[in-house]
Amino acid sequence: MYFRHFRNSDPPALVDVWQTLVGQPEVNPAVDVEVIEQFVLAKTYFDPEGLILACDGDRVLGFVHAAFGANDAEDGISNELGTTALLMVRPGGDELQVAAGLLEHSEDYLRQRGAKVIYGGGIRPLNSFYLGLYGGSELPGVLESDAVAQQTFTSHGYREIDRTLLFRRNLSTFEAVVDRRQMQVRRQMVVEVVIDPPTRTWWEACTLGMFDLVRFALVPRSGGSAVATALFRRMELLPSVLQPPSLGLVEVWVEESVRRRGLAIFLLTEAFRQFIRENTRQVEVQAMQHNLAAQALYRKMGFQQFGQGSVFRKE
Repeated sequence: MYFRHFRNSDPPALVDVWQTLVGQPEVNPAVDVEVIEQFVLAKTYFDPEGLILACDGDRVLGFVHAAFGANDAEDGISNELGTTALLMVRPGGDELQVAAGLLEHSEDYLRQRGAKVIYGGGIRPLNSFYLGLYGGSELPGVLESDAVAQQTFTSHGYREIDRTLLFRRNLSTFEAVVDRRQMQVRRQMVVEVVIDPPTRTWWEACTLGMFDLVRFALVPRSGGSAVATALFRRMELLPSVLQPPSLGLVEVWVEESVRRRGLAIFLLTEAFRQFIRENTRQVEVQAMQHNLAAQALYRKMGFQQFGQGSVFRKE
């Protein structure tokens, strides 16, 4: 076994490894060479030396992708925080030995590029690659179902510092919350919908720009700026007329001065009503384990947890 950096002829081998893991929850089966080209290699900040392959002769046993996230202004890359964004190993051999070697090479790359803290798994703002390919509405860190990656990180000095919870809502059974507070919001607010809204930062363009987006905004009827917004992305990589679409909720924001007044529930309810009219199948969302307010909101909207992931940091 030996390790080497990415070559331009490698995409079919990467897809071959990927497809051996299809069936594992939240590993997208639609990944092919074209998807790898568009969602990984075409990124302006892609560095072939950060994508490392483990090989036995001409056979690729697995690969690891070391990467960085955005700076605070989200107008460029910051090399201070690095992560092993994805670790994939072909089943049927000494998977843990292959994974261990890949992880060591990933860490070496990150340190050589200036990383002061090293994480395991992709999660915002360390979400430079694989959104839409691995996980749900957002990158989840390392999926709990990803047993080889989980064991490799925990046995090589990484500690779980947080956990992501993945939720799903089937819209066929959705019923709107109706109470006095929701009626009051309806009298005071109007919902504005923007299809394919312009991205707000360079980083948002890099990570979300390839998806179909829709933003809902709650605006006072008396005028003024939005007091709450919700941003959704289409989950499917390619549109299909055979299957109703599903959407991922990637951001919910409510102005701090008007929180706990039912605005988020009202905004999501109006969004879901429109999605039902458009024959949308379901909505997915992700919340951090410590964010109890977000979890309470999603559960009240009828979301059910279907998975989770771990955010690892090297000690």
